[in-house]
Amino acid sequence: MTRSHFYGGADPDGVLLVDKAPAMTSHDVVALARRALNTRKVGHCGTLDPLATGLLLVVIGRGTKIQDLLMAEDKEYEGTMVLGVSTDSQDADGQPIETKPLPPDLDRAAIEAAFAKYRGDFHQMPPMVSALKKGGVPLYKLARQGKTVEREPRLVHIYGYDVRDVRLPEVDFRVACSKGFYVRTYVHDIGNDLGCGGHLKALRRTRSGRFTLERAVTVDELKTLARDALMQRMLSLPEVSRLRGA
Repeated sequence: MTRSHFYGGADPDGVLLVDKAPAMTSHDVVALARRALNTRKVGHCGTLDPLATGLLLVVIGRGTKIQDLLMAEDKEYEGTMVLGVSTDSQDADGQPIETKPLPPDLDRAAIEAAFAKYRGDFHQMPPMVSALKKGGVPLYKLARQGKTVEREPRLVHIYGYDVRDVRLPEVDFRVACSKGFYVRTYVHDIGNDLGCGGHLKALRRTRSGRFTLERAVTVDELKTLARDALMQRMLSLPEVSRLRGA
């Protein structure tokens, strides 16, 4: 059976792995995929903020029917935090709201201990700058109006983490986490626990479920490759099912 059979002839069906570039939204990637593949039925599995790069699963055609299944899978990220400066969005895209000196005794052991507090199941407060809705309005729109509303903590899970490099005030780390986990809130909370605050400087998603960046197309390829070439890079639905172990 050929790949063209999986795509139903002219109408593509499947999942395209994209390595999102910085300074663009996940919806920007979806719009590019729509144009490149000349099809309207396109969605994505798990929003990446404009600051973030890395793996975005783009579902096409009948692939949209498994969007919720793919979104529910665990994720893995590599990130960099900056200690001593808190921002209103908890990341580098926001405005600084507080600056504190680093504790004089802050060292790798103290940072490792702060990370160790967050593992397994725990509750996390979603940030105001997020796509969650209150009364049908996304929180980030309320935040832009200077409003802060009550949010419910969400149960999240960390499967594993590594503190990779400490070069104060910056710390590089890796975290494997559940759906619905906010890495910038993770950084914000760790910074507060250390007594100096902090924000997320850089973030890269490296894995979603069993899918990695190894087979991802770049944004430049999404813009320049011919439609047929992109369809050859897509994962067919049977292939997706096999990779998921479903």
